[in-house]
Amino acid sequence: MTRLAKVDEFMKRLLSVFLILLLLFTPVLESKEAKYYQKLQNKEVQCLLCPRECILKPGETGYCTNRRNENGILKSLVYAKVCSANVDPIEKKPLFHFLPGSTSFSIATAGCNLRCVFCQNWEISQVPYTEVRNQELSPEQVVQLAVENNCKSISYTYSEPTAFYEFMFDTSAVARKHGIRNVMVTSGYINPEPLTELCTVLDAANVDLKGFSDRVYRQVAAAKLAPFLESLKILKEKGVWLEVGYLVIPTLNDSSKEIQEFSAWVHANLGADVPVHFLRFFPMHKLTNLPPTPVETLERAYDIAKSVGLNYVYVGNVPGHKAENTYCPNCKNMIIERKGYFIGKIKITKGRCDYCGYKIAGVWD
Repeated sequence: MTRLAKVDEFMKRLLSVFLILLLLFTPVLESKEAKYYQKLQNKEVQCLLCPRECILKPGETGYCTNRRNENGILKSLVYAKVCSANVDPIEKKPLFHFLPGSTSFSIATAGCNLRCVFCQNWEISQVPYTEVRNQELSPEQVVQLAVENNCKSISYTYSEPTAFYEFMFDTSAVARKHGIRNVMVTSGYINPEPLTELCTVLDAANVDLKGFSDRVYRQVAAAKLAPFLESLKILKEKGVWLEVGYLVIPTLNDSSKEIQEFSAWVHANLGADVPVHFLRFFPMHKLTNLPPTPVETLERAYDIAKSVGLNYVYVGNVPGHKAENTYCPNCKNMIIERKGYFIGKIKITKGRCDYCGYKIAGVWD
């Protein structure tokens, strides 16, 4: 190694130590005033972030466990309190038409505004932040870690990002200044006004539906369907790249009729080019009495969605299935090969199919 190379290596290590010290000693806010609420009489407040619109007396905490009335001021209790942070392939979100093959710095805080009985991340989503191990990271620190790890995006995921809205919004704003994209992986249970504001700093979203009826939503999530559909339409209208997940649960939401209605709604309201992922259910959390979704059921859902005219339909949680791949709607050739979260060939150049030149919907650079 030359003297110049040794000096260069020393400077890189010195910079790395400096960044670690910066992350350790930068002060982080203990809590932050919430963005969407109104003050009522007797120091009560009403949260306006999600459709639950909790009314809270002083000292009370909202349904999400993350927002508390502190003497007439609604505070976010999880601002900068990260309980999970990982570098993930973007395909894990799942996003198949957004910077394929790239990595995303993925973060979460505890808490959620739903109580899904099959939640796979229930250890962090169904508990208050005091019951998990937290690492304090400011928005600037999160972005710095994304840059250090060569991530093209930051994903707000694992639990429900709506429940840490202020932290997600501030981090997204900082990320935008550094050329880092922002991804929200969400149930979509959020009011229109805060979602519309969030869209100003959001680049992509995967909305995971639990079914396509009030019956299913009442049964598994204590909610109604309409707010979720409204969120989908807002994301699409505001130009956020959108992909939709549908967890196919045996006996609950796997009927041909419900899947047909869902697919037709997506086609009519979001368009033929919005990717749809039919995801395999596995017994989890409080819903362990049902079997994993038969692959044949997922293939039936795939066929139904294609029959109504959706161009990009996928089967998820079945590694190696041919419906993990992307096919050109025009020439039918495989243009992105996937095996689980790993990418094989990509036959797309400047957003167009290498075989026939057809424009492929997505964000490719």
